[in-house]
Amino acid sequence: MWKLISIGLALAILAGVVGAAWAPDRPAESLMARWAAAPSKFVDVDGLRVHVRDEGPPSDPHPIVLIHGTASSLHTWDAWADVLAEGHRVVRLDLPGAGLTGPFSDDDYRIEHFTRFVEEFLDRLGIDHAILVGNSLGGRIAWETAVSKLDLADRLVLIDSRGYPNEGSTTAFERLAGIPLVGPFLIEHVTPRSLIEKSVTSVVGDPSKVTAEQIDRYYELLLRAGNRRALLLQARQDSYSDSDRIKTIAIPTLILWGALDQRIPVTDAKRFNTDIVGSELVVLDGLGHTPQEEDPMGTLRAFEAFLAGKPFS
Repeated sequence: MWKLISIGLALAILAGVVGAAWAPDRPAESLMARWAAAPSKFVDVDGLRVHVRDEGPPSDPHPIVLIHGTASSLHTWDAWADVLAEGHRVVRLDLPGAGLTGPFSDDDYRIEHFTRFVEEFLDRLGIDHAILVGNSLGGRIAWETAVSKLDLADRLVLIDSRGYPNEGSTTAFERLAGIPLVGPFLIEHVTPRSLIEKSVTSVVGDPSKVTAEQIDRYYELLLRAGNRRALLLQARQDSYSDSDRIKTIAIPTLILWGALDQRIPVTDAKRFNTDIVGSELVVLDGLGHTPQEEDPMGTLRAFEAFLAGKPFS
């Protein structure tokens, strides 16, 4: 009897916790007022309404294309875009399965699909030459695109980029996703804001610098309808069988890394530097996995030195 009572009590407590943290999907329209203000626009690509910001002089023959990482959005580049758009055309987007763009209709999140999508996106905007810049997953999409379409990328910037297997630590979100049955259910339907806060603060150099607005952004855009399921599918479909392609990259490349990145350690930065002949490696002290957000001005100085063909110091 007491065992049954204990089980019933535990189930009641669990139901109460789930009920208190229940987080249903949010339609994209409900998020636009806060996260798609001007200069945001939407363009149709591959059956998706892609959230885009296209700023700076449209006549720029070598636009800078900024590609965000997993579960992030184009907003991670806000500070960069504010500065760079004064003299360059700067294009950024929410990738499928993230931000306001929404999920791929065919549930295909293999890197080949992301690469084809980015190529189609750039073609849709009339961009046939670009400086490709990517963070984390965005870095991998950038170099994969540069390899698959050799005449597209003039320069390449990899910021704490994916590229090799056996990477570093996982976030609280990823650890939860790894729990069979229960984890995926909780992620798709419960997802407390505190979990997202823990995930975001765990990958930065100084967690005290993460703002409430940043947590709001990551949390609210993750709840965009379809994004949580897309994130789970990405994790299941991830593969690094083509890492040897990195050695074929032959364009000027900057490898920019946070010294405190536990998600993708500095050893991977050094491997990129070895595999890409003639590449430049800059490791920034005190920063983690998203250095463009943690220290926009410091990372921008390294990027601008690279564009000018000068060593960063």
